[in-house]
Amino acid sequence: MSIPLSILDLVPVPTGTTAAQALQRTVDLARLGEKLGYVRYWFAEHHAMPSVASSAPEILIGHIAAATSTLRVGSGGIMLPNHTPLKVAETFRTLAALHPDRIDLGLGRAPGSDGNASRALRAADGDQFPALLAELLAFTGQRAFPDHHPFQRVTAVPAEVPLPPIYLLGSSGASAQWAGSSGMGYSFASHFSPTPAGPAFHAYRESFRPSAAFAKPHAILGVAVVCADTDAEADHLATTMDLAWLRIRRGEFKPLPSPQEAQAYPYSAAEREAVREYRSRTVIGSPATVRAEIEQLVQACGADEVMAVCNVHDHAARLRSYTLLAAAFGAAA
Repeated sequence: MSIPLSILDLVPVPTGTTAAQALQRTVDLARLGEKLGYVRYWFAEHHAMPSVASSAPEILIGHIAAATSTLRVGSGGIMLPNHTPLKVAETFRTLAALHPDRIDLGLGRAPGSDGNASRALRAADGDQFPALLAELLAFTGQRAFPDHHPFQRVTAVPAEVPLPPIYLLGSSGASAQWAGSSGMGYSFASHFSPTPAGPAFHAYRESFRPSAAFAKPHAILGVAVVCADTDAEADHLATTMDLAWLRIRRGEFKPLPSPQEAQAYPYSAAEREAVREYRSRTVIGSPATVRAEIEQLVQACGADEVMAVCNVHDHAARLRSYTLLAAAFGAAA
C-alpha cells in the first residue's frame, strides 16, 4: 500500500530543554520531512502547557513555510473559539499571499487548553463554532452575511487572496458530515481519540459536495507513531508518553519525561491499565511493524493520508522515527 504521509507537530518540550529550543528545532524536522517526501506539516494549537510549545501556530506556519519550499504548511488546527473570525481570515490570507498554494487552514472547536486558560483567552464556547465558521466564510466571500449585517462592509485584507483550503478537525465524528456537505477536507484525531475513525470518514464521504478547494473528499487520519530500528527500542522510547499521558489525565502538563524517568515511576495497577489503553491508540515498533499496523488502520477507515505525530524525549530519536516511517513506506532513509 502507498499512502501519503504528513507530520503533526505539537512542538514537544522534553525535560532538560527549553520551549525556545523546542521551537528552534521545528526547522530540523520540517526540512527533514520535506527531504523525505512528507506532504504537509501542521502545527496544533495548545495554550498554557509547559509540555508543548505550539501556542502560536500561525507564527510557526510562516516560519516553517519560509524555511522550506515544497511542504504544505498549516494548522492542525486553529481552535476557532479562541479567535475572532476576521483575525483568522486576515492571518491566513496573509500567509497565503506570502506562500502561495502552500498553506492549509485546519479548524477545530476544542479549546486546546484547560478552563482557566480558555477564560484567559476570552474564548467563546465550543457550541458557537458553527456561527464562528459561518462568519469566517462570510468574511472571505464563500458565504454571505445576512442583509443589514453590521459586518457586511468589513473587508478581510488582503482581499484578493483566497482563504487556504479548510480542513475541519474531529475526534468523535461530530463534524464529519458538516465538513463533507461544506466541501471541506476532514482530519480525524485517532492519535488521542478512542472513537473509531471509520464511521466518521463514511459520514464525511457520504455527505461530500465538491467545492472550489476540494473536487473530491480528502480524509486525513492522525496517528501517534513511535518508530525505531527495533520493536524493543521503539517500546523504550514510547515510555516517555506513558508517563506524560498519565500526567495529562491528572491535569499536569510538565515537560516530557525521559524514558529513564518514566521507567522509574511507580505505576499503580490502575495507572498501568490506563497506559495500556493509551498504547492501544499508538503505533509503536520497527519500520515493518509500524507499516503493517498503519496499513490496517488505513484499510479499516479508508483514509487518503496519514498524519503522524511523534512525541519522544530525544530530538535525534524523533527525527529518526520520522525517517524510518518514511522509509517504511518507500522513501529513502
